[in-house]
Amino acid sequence: MDNQFISLQLEKPAAVVKAQEKQKGMNIIFEILVFLAVFVVCMIGQVLCMIPGQMLILTLNTDYQTAAAAGDLERLNEVAVEIASSDIFMVSNLFATIAMTAVVILFCRLIQKRKPDTIGFTGKGAGKEYLIGLGVGFAMFSTAVLLSVVTGAIRIDGLSGTFNAGIFLLFTVGFMIQGMGEEVLCRGYVMVSVGRRYPMWVAVFTNAVIFAVLHLLNNGISVLAFINLVLFGVFASLYFIKRGNIWGIGALHSVWNLVQGNFWGLSVSGMGTECSVLSSTMIEGKDIINGGAFGPEGGLGVSVVLVAGIGILLRMKSVSRSSSSLQ
Repeated sequence: MDNQFISLQLEKPAAVVKAQEKQKGMNIIFEILVFLAVFVVCMIGQVLCMIPGQMLILTLNTDYQTAAAAGDLERLNEVAVEIASSDIFMVSNLFATIAMTAVVILFCRLIQKRKPDTIGFTGKGAGKEYLIGLGVGFAMFSTAVLLSVVTGAIRIDGLSGTFNAGIFLLFTVGFMIQGMGEEVLCRGYVMVSVGRRYPMWVAVFTNAVIFAVLHLLNNGISVLAFINLVLFGVFASLYFIKRGNIWGIGALHSVWNLVQGNFWGLSVSGMGTECSVLSSTMIEGKDIINGGAFGPEGGLGVSVVLVAGIGILLRMKSVSRSSSSLQ
């Protein structure tokens, strides 16, 4: 019993301790209100970053230009809808999330007086941590898919006929940017900020719930999908705490998203893609396992993997321990 109790204690990682030294944390209500303001600025930044890419896509689309020249508003709307659901449009949106990372880093540096290492950007072993994160992320999500396959909830049909190496490379870079951006926002900023004043479990659950809420408007969201998003937030937080940096979980988050759509050919939090290595089919009537319209993240296969992952992390020793422990 004592060992189990000790394993559930979360020490404040070096990032939180160092952030604490620069600026004490605020009441959690104020932390959330400040987060909302930062998030709005992030969204404005993303929209501004999306405009050039979207303008270029529209300019290069001959159907759109032809409809525009003819003044055919109905056809113009049809083409616009097609473009909005295209892979290249999704890629441009992923690249635009660089604004999220930039805004958060500037806020932490200029307002909270925090250095990059308090966000998790440590220099030592960054490459190794990133590679480990890529491997762990691929293994975890693939395990969730295989659980759905053996239970008859997903069928792997074979190699996809719509794979495009160039688009796949763009998706890879795009998800590297997007995955790291969400980790910087939720773990590097929110979790560390709350952890400056409160026990780490409060910081973990606060940022995990915020992370899940940010996905509420995604297509196909369900109660189980929301629970899984919270579980992922808890897992990601523990990974950050145990490994002592953001590189690993940023890589894990990125490859987790990439392999869903672009390797296994499944929906990514409600969003689909044509460019995938494999083609897979979601079996009807098995939504509780495969996640239905939301994709595997809304199913029990992912729940099992995340719960197991959280259990493993709770029993792991931190890579670098700080002298400040959970009160």
